[in-house]
Amino acid sequence: MAAAAAAAVGGPQPPQPELPAPGLALDKAATAAHLKAALSRPDNRAGAEELQALLERVLSAERPLAAAADGEEAAAAGGGGGPGAAEEEALEWCKCLLAGGGGYDEFCAAVRAYDPAALCGLVWTANFVAYRCRTCGISPCMSLCAECFHQGDHTGHDFNMFRSQAGGACDCGDSNVMRESGFCKRHQIKSSSNIPCVPKDLLMMSEFVLPRFIFCLIQYLREGYNEPAADVPSEKDLNKVLQLLEPQISFLEDLTKMGGAMRSVLTQVLTNQQNYKDLTSGLGENACAKKSHEKYLIALKSSGLTYPEDKLVYGLQEPSAGTSTLAVQGFAGATGTLGQLDSSDEEDQDGSQGLGKRKRVKLSSSTKDQSIMDVLKHKSFLEELLFWTIKYEFPQKMVTFLLNMLPDQEYKVAFTKTFVQHYAFIMKTLKKSHESDTMSNRIVHISVQLFSNEELARQVTEECQLLDIMVTVLLYMMESCLIKSELQDEENSLHVVVNCGEALLKNNTYWPLVSDFINILSHQSVAKRFLEDHGLLVTWMNFVSFFQGMNLNKRELNEHVEFESQTYYAAFAAELEACAQPMWGLLSHCKVRETQEYTRNVVRYCLEALQDWFDAINFVDEPAPNQVTFHLPLHRYYAMFLSKAVKCQELDLDSVLPDQEMLMKLMIHPLQIQASLAEIHSNMWVRNGLQIKGQAMTYVQSHFCNSMIDPDIYLLQVCASRLDPDYFISSVFERFKVVDLLTMASQHQNTVLDAEHERSMLEGALTFLVILLSLRLHLGMSDDEILRAEMVAQLCMNDRTHSSLLDLIPENPNPKSGIIPGSYSFESVLSAVADFKAPVFEPGGSMQQGMYTPKAEVWDQEFDPVMVILRTVYRRDVQSAMDRYTAFLKQSGKFPGNPWPPYKKRTPLHPSYKGLMRLLHCKTLHIVLFTLLYKILMDHQNLSEHVLCMVLYLIELGLENSAEEESDEEASVCGPERCHDSWFPGSNLVSNMRHFINYVRVRVPETAPEVKRDSPASTSSDSLSSLHNSGTAQVFSLVAERRKKFQEIINRSSSEANQVVRPKTSNKWSAPGSAPQLTTAILEIKESILSLLIKLHHKLSGKQNSYYPPWLDDIEVLIQPEIPKYNHGDGITAVERILLKAALQSRMNKRIIEEICRKVTPPVPPKKITAAEKKTLDKEERRQKARERQQKLLAEFASRQKSFMETAMDVDSPENDIPMEIATAEPQVSEAVYDCVICGQSGPSSEDRPTGLVVLLQASSVLGQCRDNIEPKKLPITEEEQIYPWDTCAAVHDVRLSLLQRYFKDSSCLLAVSIGWEGGVYVQTCGHTLHIDCHKSYMESLRNDQVLQGFSVDKGEFTCPLCRQFANSVLPCYPGSNVESNLWQRASNKSIQDLIKEVEELQGRPGAFPSETNLSKEMESVMKDIKNTTQKKYRDYSKTPGSPDNDFLFMYSVARTNLELELIHRGGNLCSGGASTAGKRSCLNQLFHVLALHMRLYSIDSEYNPWRKLTQLVEEMNSQQGNEEQQPEVPILYHDVTSLLLIQILMMPQPLRKDHFTCIVKVLFTLLYTQALVALSVKCNEEDRLAWKHMGALKKNACDAEKSYEVLLSFVISELSKGKLYHEEGTQECAMVSPIAWSPESMEKYLQDFCLPFLRITSLLQHHLFGEDLPSCQEEEEFSVLSSCLGLLPTFYQTEHPFISASCLDWPVPAFDIISQWCFEINSFTERHAEQGKALLIQESRWKLPHLLQLPENYNTIFQYYHRKTCSVCTKVPKDPAVCLVCGTFVCLKGLCCKQQSYCECVLHSQNCGAGTGIFLLINASVIIIIRGHRFCLWGSVYLDAHGEEDRDLRRGKPLYICKERYKVLEQQWISHTFDHINKRWGPHYNGL
Repeated sequence: MAAAAAAAVGGPQPPQPELPAPGLALDKAATAAHLKAALSRPDNRAGAEELQALLERVLSAERPLAAAADGEEAAAAGGGGGPGAAEEEALEWCKCLLAGGGGYDEFCAAVRAYDPAALCGLVWTANFVAYRCRTCGISPCMSLCAECFHQGDHTGHDFNMFRSQAGGACDCGDSNVMRESGFCKRHQIKSSSNIPCVPKDLLMMSEFVLPRFIFCLIQYLREGYNEPAADVPSEKDLNKVLQLLEPQISFLEDLTKMGGAMRSVLTQVLTNQQNYKDLTSGLGENACAKKSHEKYLIALKSSGLTYPEDKLVYGLQEPSAGTSTLAVQGFAGATGTLGQLDSSDEEDQDGSQGLGKRKRVKLSSSTKDQSIMDVLKHKSFLEELLFWTIKYEFPQKMVTFLLNMLPDQEYKVAFTKTFVQHYAFIMKTLKKSHESDTMSNRIVHISVQLFSNEELARQVTEECQLLDIMVTVLLYMMESCLIKSELQDEENSLHVVVNCGEALLKNNTYWPLVSDFINILSHQSVAKRFLEDHGLLVTWMNFVSFFQGMNLNKRELNEHVEFESQTYYAAFAAELEACAQPMWGLLSHCKVRETQEYTRNVVRYCLEALQDWFDAINFVDEPAPNQVTFHLPLHRYYAMFLSKAVKCQELDLDSVLPDQEMLMKLMIHPLQIQASLAEIHSNMWVRNGLQIKGQAMTYVQSHFCNSMIDPDIYLLQVCASRLDPDYFISSVFERFKVVDLLTMASQHQNTVLDAEHERSMLEGALTFLVILLSLRLHLGMSDDEILRAEMVAQLCMNDRTHSSLLDLIPENPNPKSGIIPGSYSFESVLSAVADFKAPVFEPGGSMQQGMYTPKAEVWDQEFDPVMVILRTVYRRDVQSAMDRYTAFLKQSGKFPGNPWPPYKKRTPLHPSYKGLMRLLHCKTLHIVLFTLLYKILMDHQNLSEHVLCMVLYLIELGLENSAEEESDEEASVCGPERCHDSWFPGSNLVSNMRHFINYVRVRVPETAPEVKRDSPASTSSDSLSSLHNSGTAQVFSLVAERRKKFQEIINRSSSEANQVVRPKTSNKWSAPGSAPQLTTAILEIKESILSLLIKLHHKLSGKQNSYYPPWLDDIEVLIQPEIPKYNHGDGITAVERILLKAALQSRMNKRIIEEICRKVTPPVPPKKITAAEKKTLDKEERRQKARERQQKLLAEFASRQKSFMETAMDVDSPENDIPMEIATAEPQVSEAVYDCVICGQSGPSSEDRPTGLVVLLQASSVLGQCRDNIEPKKLPITEEEQIYPWDTCAAVHDVRLSLLQRYFKDSSCLLAVSIGWEGGVYVQTCGHTLHIDCHKSYMESLRNDQVLQGFSVDKGEFTCPLCRQFANSVLPCYPGSNVESNLWQRASNKSIQDLIKEVEELQGRPGAFPSETNLSKEMESVMKDIKNTTQKKYRDYSKTPGSPDNDFLFMYSVARTNLELELIHRGGNLCSGGASTAGKRSCLNQLFHVLALHMRLYSIDSEYNPWRKLTQLVEEMNSQQGNEEQQPEVPILYHDVTSLLLIQILMMPQPLRKDHFTCIVKVLFTLLYTQALVALSVKCNEEDRLAWKHMGALKKNACDAEKSYEVLLSFVISELSKGKLYHEEGTQECAMVSPIAWSPESMEKYLQDFCLPFLRITSLLQHHLFGEDLPSCQEEEEFSVLSSCLGLLPTFYQTEHPFISASCLDWPVPAFDIISQWCFEINSFTERHAEQGKALLIQESRWKLPHLLQLPENYNTIFQYYHRKTCSVCTKVPKDPAVCLVCGTFVCLKGLCCKQQSYCECVLHSQNCGAGTGIFLLINASVIIIIRGHRFCLWGSVYLDAHGEEDRDLRRGKPLYICKERYKVLEQQWISHTFDHINKRWGPHYNGL
């Protein structure tokens, strides 16, 4: 055969379109074996040729693609099963050939044996759950698959679980990325020596077959690619091709999984250049190959890349093989192409082309060699495969295959180089892609694996110029979206910025490239190269300058903008990601002194770029008005490198600072931003819409602040410390537009600011100065101090959870910088400053998280208002911090009033920045402070407490930072140099404070009061002239001052020529029209700062002479300055503190203060009420009025609302057990009175205007979940554990009913049991009543209300108008008294026989339906509601559908359900007594009326009435067996006694009399007791029975024989022995027999336990019907207490001897007769069915309370089992798995796969398992979702992390632990049916869950 096969193959035949000959197809294995043998010979040429020919034929590239091209028609028409068949055939051949004739699976196993599995390398795609351990990771991108993570030891490590966004690969075993201690057991380094060498012949065939196979794949890819048309996206075609290739790529992927041996073969194949050349050159006679090669060239061309041969025109020879190729290739992908591409492909739209070009010309000159850049030459399969992978936009399968190969080291290097070579091409494809998001993820999936490895990154940087390529590619990418900058000089600006509206920025398309760049910069060796390369730094600064001044805002002055642009998101993201993160990356390598050179480089090029920028925007000295940009990345680079230089590298600051002129320019724009912030908060930008506020908030927000506001403030601090302080201060006030306000005059004109904005702008300016002077973030604080300050600021605003703190503390935004959130210092600082508050529950059901709150000493010493102001995004947070501070002071008794922000001592300044403090000691500032103090004292307008606070803060800062020695002489020497020297003698605040200022000349409007006061010139001219001569009247203009300073500096620093240009902007602010109205006045002041402060003290305290220098009493004050009493307080305290400090600093001041205090101070000017205060007074008045109005309303409400508060909301607090008085029935009135909560009227409920209770009807299966064993059910977390619902109450009752229905008459069966264990209707009320007609109109108004409600009005849902509790029906109140007091108070002395007769008669009367009244209509409609509440399957149990017995059964079961549930709410017994919480708002009484009314319509035929059987002896017993065919009735002993009770009572006319009730109970108790005896007799074994039978027979004739259980038991046994009940003592009997020996005590206990459930329900019923209280008792005496309460116990009963249950018996007819009658029924049944007869007798009466499933301690156990578990219905792994916490069923949330008739699986399950209520744990989110009917809500999580927080959606991935309290709350809400009331956020689910 082998020979024949060989002959068939022999000779190169042309490729055949049809399948190979049948012989071949049959025997691939033999052929393969033959070929393998041929190839193993030393001379294997012939074998090789044979194999090639075979492969040619098998892998012919034509077939599949023809099919692909012609699309489906070909597939339909073509025989042979379409294209798929041929491909499968080809794959089969390949598998056979690889295995060389053996089995493919055995071959795989053999290869795997040679796998040196040192690396895991498992590749995953998006949404995979992986782990990251920061303790073990070297690279921050490190990740582990779940298996490796769980097999390694990470206890106590800082790890988290995460859902992969872009996909990734497991790093276990890779010591470049993680520490070896974290490796799992499988990958702890094996030395490769113990892996045997691979035998040559094992993989020999692979080496021959695979090149052909891969080439075939590449041909498919070439063939399938068509250039997309101009605007039609062609993803569809590409996807089609990819689907066809799926099997081939999967085959390759499987090969990679065979381990190291196979991977190295694949690496050889993929990287071998000879193979590639031979196969793909496209030469030779094969037309198919030629065509394919042409397609490849076309694809290259269309990508803007060229094949080297076409390039010879440029005189560029193809580089000779050898070393130079790498250099050529390395740059091939980079950028030249882009130069061409951009101009041709994407013409700039808006004619800004010339501008773009100009920039580009400048660019390309800096790139290395233009011609190389266009060339992309592929030399191996790997390179072309990557090319097509990019062309096809990174198909997932291809990516996975390429990544699966990475564990092979040789491949890794080759692939990384190939990737870099294609980098520019990747960028272009990404820009054009329609699916850029998916593509970005796939790119990063690959690049993060390559660039996280430092060694590899370094190698590629050196050999392939990785950094050049990256920077250039980024630059080119941004070039495509530049626009002209409009900052400053709109017409002549040469600066270009990125356009934030472009898709490139809006969709973050640049993200993968930037992310790679940040990634490689995290490696020290790479970053050093970058910082050393001047060319790169220039290019990078060029790149950064594209973002400088982007997203410019222009203030709208006239009307509101039409369209609010949202581009600011893109702008902030771009600056953070593209500029700030690389900056932080570089900074992290500049930590030591040796790196000084790097900083110098960056600073140098940064300043150059800034200088270019100032020139480009034509900047002189004034910023253009009404413009602001928040983006100054160049300023920030400069600032951060300066800060680093001083802090870590010990550089001299002055050596890296520019000249004064440059500093002046540098400060302008950051200062402009600070002023604009104040303007925005003063609502001056309100016409720009909300987005401008958004920008102001983002600028200071925690993720941005340390890359934005912090560097800006630091830069301003640096400028301030080096510039002239007077110049700086006046610049600040001018920028904030409040210069005109700073005048002594009481009125002024502000030409640039509206009056309503003045106050807040002045506050802004002063606050800015305080921040500038007191912030030390970059001026000398250590990292730990900074962290502590940040944390304190955040905690002072609000208590915070651990995760929100982590989020709010600005960490270094470059995640690769080494300081990790959650690091050691974070935890230690946190525990030092804060206390943990464990999560608590509020009764309202809102769940708290674990919070951290500041310690008392932090409030006392560390609360820093300045830091808080700097870090607040919302202004209200500052207020919140102050409120909390106030509360702390009150609580700790430190200060009772309203405190001012405390003054906090600062850390010492770094020596380099000492100059900053000169600001506090410059005359300009002192003049401003003096003026403001004076204005505040004189009550001028537009000043606030905040202004005063800041003024005092600045004075105090000045005193704290004054020059140490102050010579009193020096002060007087100062000559009159400058125009305002006459204000203050020197520049030291300490001495200036005491300087008296007598007169001031001011410019005021002519209307000002100062003008009128001037005396006529004639009389006072001399006095005026004397003033002039003495030169004491001061005039001062801030603006003039600043101009002068600026001019001086310019003159010093620049040539005269420039001077002409400079002043052109200087008169911008003077408003020409405003001059004439101003006139000059001279004010007499005669104050100094000290005297103003003392007067201020008087003003604040409201007393004359309130200030008394403390040192006069206690000289100690001056020696120890830090006095705690001054630490906290209001303005008075602040003034005292300042005066004390002033006195301390100089003797002169001390003397002057004393002098001032001695003079009697003149009275303060009468206090004018300012507008602001008037406002507050008005507010007070309005509030007072509102309060009175409220009082009135509340009083009205109180009348309607009696005791509502106790009853409305507390769902489970049995403390306040005040029974809700639904009626206020006084004893003499028999009619109940109800209040309608809608119309407010009170009155009885009547037939024609009935009143109703607001009720919520809901179906419930809680009862059905009771189980009979104490052992709680656990949620299954392994395959073995499963939950079977056999032992639930619902299941047991179901079985019982179906058993009865099998053997007995249907109608009789339906009276023998209760239903409603599943799907029973539970009725609850909030206790409020309303008229039914009022309710109807209320519903109407709700229907017309368009507001989105959380409920559906059409389904009758509403909220109670008074307490807003959810409800869906109204239960009519039966007219008449609520509590039938008069009927049962009369003790009845009729005998039990008479009563029995009466009961029978009353039941016999047919219940005529009352006449058609409103009441009866309502009763009917509510009955309908009750029926519709539950599903049909829970109502219909009869065999004949629609039989009235069904309704009958359903109605009394509703009563049963409500009683049983109330019992459960009381904890399963009645020991606590009293009215329970449910009793408070019980509606059982009304419910009973409705049910009874309907039950009476069905009269039971008197023959069948069980009452007869209970109370009368039947004459002839045989009559029943007359007709055999008919099914017998259910024997009375099989009846459920509680059901009988409800039937009897509901059949009676209402209201019921108490003695009738007692009579019914007594009769039923005899039956119950007999049932207990029968069950007992069945439970025990033969000997016990004989003994008892004997023992009881002896006592039978005693007088109380009927009340002795021994006698009765013996009688029962003897009666039942007549039948076959006891006969089958077979094997199955042993199961039931309990091995305990029955003692009299245990028997008594058994009988009591058997009867107790009945007694409990009966007592509850009696309590509701007759209003009797339930007595409380101990558990062991429950039986006797309840039986006496029910009147079963004779009154003369003595309680001395032990209680015997039998003493409650009161037989209506002779006991032995009736028992033998009952036993006879049983015997006649067990004749035929002894087994079933016995099973029916043993009823389980002791159900345990219902519980939810028990959950494991650690969430991970649930997650690991369920998140990969397949759904039992659709056998897929669900996207959103969920598990039912009631029964443990696993379901797909929202899964369309498991949808049935438009119901998704969770909704369906909630109906089947909980009759509409479902509680599901969402596995992937750790939260619990509640489904209630047609609504759902998210309940929260019962799993919290170590800090007491939920982790919704497992975003943080920290370990979670069960919170038992929360779970208890959940269970409590489930049992008490209060989900609807407690959870507020409900929404409709439209059956889609």
